[in-house]
Amino acid sequence: MIALILLGFGLSLDNFRTSIALGGLKPTLRQSINTSAIFALWDGVAPLVGMLIGEYVSTMISDTAEMIGAAGLAGYGLWVIFKAIRSPEHADLNMKTARRWLPVPLSIDNVLGGATLGLAGYSPWIAPILFAFTTFVMSVAGHQIGRTIANFIPRLRTDLLTGIAFVLMAGLVVAGVGDS
Repeated sequence: MIALILLGFGLSLDNFRTSIALGGLKPTLRQSINTSAIFALWDGVAPLVGMLIGEYVSTMISDTAEMIGAAGLAGYGLWVIFKAIRSPEHADLNMKTARRWLPVPLSIDNVLGGATLGLAGYSPWIAPILFAFTTFVMSVAGHQIGRTIANFIPRLRTDLLTGIAFVLMAGLVVAGVGDS
């Protein structure tokens, strides 16, 4: 069970770092909870899907999961940058676009994790709930950390910095930085 908890936290780290960057948009606690709940739902459903379709998924998406995630991060980051440059209003003020477009690429690794757990004989009821919970906790924490950091730089367009952070994160994923 401890290994499963550690895996849950490991798989939620992409949501955590994404949420730190989203914290630059200065979400309210309610927006943070809503966004984190959506991230958690996707991170709970993804391993269940992986467990149900097992070996096929693990062999088909293992090489492409990180690239899909990087493309999603880069796409959202570029959208925020362009919106911040074109308009004096805060880009993605209510984080609606983040809630619509980021959960899928952030959850693809959980499909692979679920496939692996399914092959190892884990219950399809424990891992998805545990992964959803850890993602929720890590995402709320990430939002609050990012928001706190953004409050220390009030004169800067934090939405522009958030977009740049997403593009940089995508570049680091493609470059393989942070892989174990």
